[in-house]
Amino acid sequence: MFTGLIDDIGVVERITPRAGGVRLVIRPGALPVDDLTLGESIASSGACLTVVERGAGLVSFDAVPETLARTTLGGWRPGTRVNLERALRLSDRLGGHLVAGHVDAVGEVLARKPEGQGARLTISLPAAVAPLVAEKGSIAVDGVSLTVASAGRDRFDVALIPETLARTTLGAAAPGRPVNLEVDVVARHVARLGQFVTLDAGALRAWGYPGGGAP
Repeated sequence: MFTGLIDDIGVVERITPRAGGVRLVIRPGALPVDDLTLGESIASSGACLTVVERGAGLVSFDAVPETLARTTLGGWRPGTRVNLERALRLSDRLGGHLVAGHVDAVGEVLARKPEGQGARLTISLPAAVAPLVAEKGSIAVDGVSLTVASAGRDRFDVALIPETLARTTLGAAAPGRPVNLEVDVVARHVARLGQFVTLDAGALRAWGYPGGGAP
C-alpha cells in the first residue's frame, strides 16, 4: 500500500522488450537505489511495480502486457519522467490516502488553468469509474493523492498547490496528457458490494454499522 505522497521523480533510462512485456529501467533523482531491496514494491506514476534489479543509480522493473495495456506505461519512452513512491510502513503517517497502486483507468488532461499560486486540472473521467469519484473525495492521479474539487459525469477537477506542482510530474501536465487514475479503495469495494446486496438500513444494521435505523 501507498499514501500518494511522492518520494521522488525518476526518468526512464531505457525500455527493453522481454517475454511479451518489457523491462523498464529508471534512474531515480534522489531515491537511494542501494537501499532498495529486490522484490519490494514501488509505485511508478501510480502503478505498483516490483524491483527486479538495482544498482549503479538505476532500478529495473518488469511490466507485463496487462500493465502496459491498462496504464500509461505502454506509452513511456526514454526520458519520460515518473513519480516514485516506496511502499507504506505500518508506522508511517498516512498523509495522503490509502493507495493500492492498482490503476483503475487512464484519463486525459482536458484543461489546465492557473488558480492562485497553484493550478487546476480538468481530467476526463472514463464511464467505468465515474460513479466512484465524488466531490471532496480522494483520487490518485499518476500516483499523486489529490482531493476531487468537482466531479461531473465525464470529467473531474483537481486543484494543485505549489508543492505538488514542484515535487511531482503533474507540474508539467498539459492538455492531451494521459494520466493513470486510481479511485478510492473504499469506494471501489462499496460499489462491488452493491452488485450483490441491497445496501438498505437493514443490511447496514446487520453488519454492525451505526445509523442503520431502528430495529
